[in-house]
Amino acid sequence: MDLRHIFIKFAISNSASLTNQNPTTMKTLLILLISTLMISCGTATKPSTPVTYGESIELLQPDLDGGLPINRALSLRASSRDFSDAPLSLEELSEVLWAAAGVNRPDGHLTAPSAIGLYPVSLYAFTPEGVYLYSSADHTLTRVAEGDHRELSAAQDFAFVAPLNIVYIADLGKYNNKGIPREKAEYLCGQDAAGYAENVNLYAAGHSLKAITRGSLRSAEVLELLGLGEEHVVVLAQTVGK
Repeated sequence: MDLRHIFIKFAISNSASLTNQNPTTMKTLLILLISTLMISCGTATKPSTPVTYGESIELLQPDLDGGLPINRALSLRASSRDFSDAPLSLEELSEVLWAAAGVNRPDGHLTAPSAIGLYPVSLYAFTPEGVYLYSSADHTLTRVAEGDHRELSAAQDFAFVAPLNIVYIADLGKYNNKGIPREKAEYLCGQDAAGYAENVNLYAAGHSLKAITRGSLRSAEVLELLGLGEEHVVVLAQTVGK
């Protein structure tokens, strides 16, 4: 929790008593507020490192104290269809993907849940520079297709402008020998992907980014581009940007 949040919590919890203080006490509190905000403003600016797109991208570890409180992020969560072509910084790209499906415990489990704990859904990042596969275990991106293929990852023009489209693709082979019919497996994968996507939506709301979850894209062409067969199915897509 940063200094702004500490002060706000203090002010709210003591609002009744503050109104009864004498002028000297109120002056002291005002000085404290100004000092807190000045210090906060000096430390709140996050680094903004440009992304170097190559064969692989080493992502940064998340700032676990960054962003708005969760309730404030929930209050700001909204779908956007108005994006600029402004790129995401390495910090933003790293944290968006970690929020979706990053490792958050020593046992390797992720920020989002998975039915039966199989984690069959993979994240593919469609960027102007190429398509990248996200590795939760290594927190890295590996390029799997060169060039700008964002036109395959959506059906709406705004997604062709935004710097990042995430496509969630499930490997149904992970359900082999589980006694689960394909239709049920696809349903479970949809649930998993929805959890990933909502994590991204909340991250975006808490970090001054825009996001929208989508179901429209050219699924067959995406799978062909990535060389994925019948065991794989596209379950969801998402646009993230500014």
